[in-house]
Amino acid sequence: MIRASIDLGTKTCLLLLADCDARTGKVIRVVSDHTEIVRLGQGVDRDRALRDDAIERALACLGRYAEAARAAGVERRDAVCVATSQARDASNGREFFERVEQETGFRFRVISGADEARFTFLGALAPGDNPSRSAVIDIGGGSTEYMAEAGGTSLDVGSVRFTERYLRHDPVTEEEFDRCLAAIDSALAGLKAWREGLPGDVRLIAVAGTATTLAQWKLGLRAFDAPAIDRASLTADDLGGQVAELAARSVEERLELPGVTEGRADVLLAGAMILWRSVGGLGFGSCRVSTRGLRFGALEALGGKGENGS
Repeated sequence: MIRASIDLGTKTCLLLLADCDARTGKVIRVVSDHTEIVRLGQGVDRDRALRDDAIERALACLGRYAEAARAAGVERRDAVCVATSQARDASNGREFFERVEQETGFRFRVISGADEARFTFLGALAPGDNPSRSAVIDIGGGSTEYMAEAGGTSLDVGSVRFTERYLRHDPVTEEEFDRCLAAIDSALAGLKAWREGLPGDVRLIAVAGTATTLAQWKLGLRAFDAPAIDRASLTADDLGGQVAELAARSVEERLELPGVTEGRADVLLAGAMILWRSVGGLGFGSCRVSTRGLRFGALEALGGKGENGS
């Protein structure tokens, strides 16, 4: 049966249309996979509320997704719709989702950081991955999730949040860079016990736009190629070099790099810094990149139960 899953984050809105096992919710075949940059969480770290222009961008995107779901034969009330960091932080989040349901028919569940991490872990694993030997990092706009089979956590460290908080000049100044890096390292210090509890041969899997963009850049791909990106790995040295180059470039100059697009260029440095310090500072050495993630895991965790209400 064809099911729909929507992941509405701080920066992006993703729609997955997939043929799923009716009992388990597991994805058998991807029908189509859509991504739009809507920046719903723009300014939420400072104002604690969703901006009017961000709301309109998100509603326009969800209207297009409603049409895509209808064309695929999916009832909008049956779609599994989850929202993450920006909805947890925004004072007007409930009003926004009431309007979403009225205008599009999609009913959203605002999930906790713990559920976000759990669903992302489920979704990131590819066939053949050993869950007990895998850990997942999901760098979002407002938060970053770290998850393994035994559990994980969510940190309020994200590409949009830290760009707005620390990286305000273009190009960034050395002082801004150092302050941002220190804040990332301080947050990661709280993950020491989690990391020490993982097996020695654990493999880190990186999902979401920061990781896929950096992989596309490393591979020199001008067009998005999911199978190629799913085979890519990034070492701590790879990431350190990419961070240095991004820091030296203006936002406009970053657009010259393979895979870097409008709407991603301004926040990519902060995201790359988070991934770099997570891979190197937590002792993983490298990460494998995955184009899967939360939207896949939400279908598996919620899709078989019809628990898509907010």
